[in-house]
Amino acid sequence: MGAAPSVPENSIHEFTVKDAKGKDVDLSIYKGKVVLIVNVASKCGFTNSNYPKMAELHVKYRDKGFEILAFPCNQFLYQEPEASEKVEEFACSRFNAEYPIFQKIRVNGPKAAPLYNFLKAKKGGFCGSRIKWNFTKFLVDKEGQVIGRYGTSTSPLSIEGDIQKALNAQ
Repeated sequence: MGAAPSVPENSIHEFTVKDAKGKDVDLSIYKGKVVLIVNVASKCGFTNSNYPKMAELHVKYRDKGFEILAFPCNQFLYQEPEASEKVEEFACSRFNAEYPIFQKIRVNGPKAAPLYNFLKAKKGGFCGSRIKWNFTKFLVDKEGQVIGRYGTSTSPLSIEGDIQKALNAQ
């Protein structure tokens, strides 16, 4: 395991990513919002336990300034083989996901998305600077700072208290 790449950015708001259709999205649009960033996969054993709870959290807190950003990833046993637009369709139709689904990315290795290099550098986990599996979650405060990292088996609902705390922070 090598060291995480150097990350000069100071917040997620300095990144531009691509949505499921390939259009650039400047993450500065999330300034002032609490954000949960998750690497997702449709064929993972954790899909049915994460997607519905993510949708529940989003509906409950979106009007209070909460957003979920889902990034499909096929790095873990090829559990996200579909194209990004198909993943978006799957999440929206099967799990009522009303949050953005972005373009498929890599979260580890030399071709990892810069946003994920930033997240991992700010909050290492059990595997240090690597993402261990699908549905790793990063909680980001209103200023774009990573304030929490949660593993695959951590239910999105179990971090509701952390989300509330971040939403109520001044």
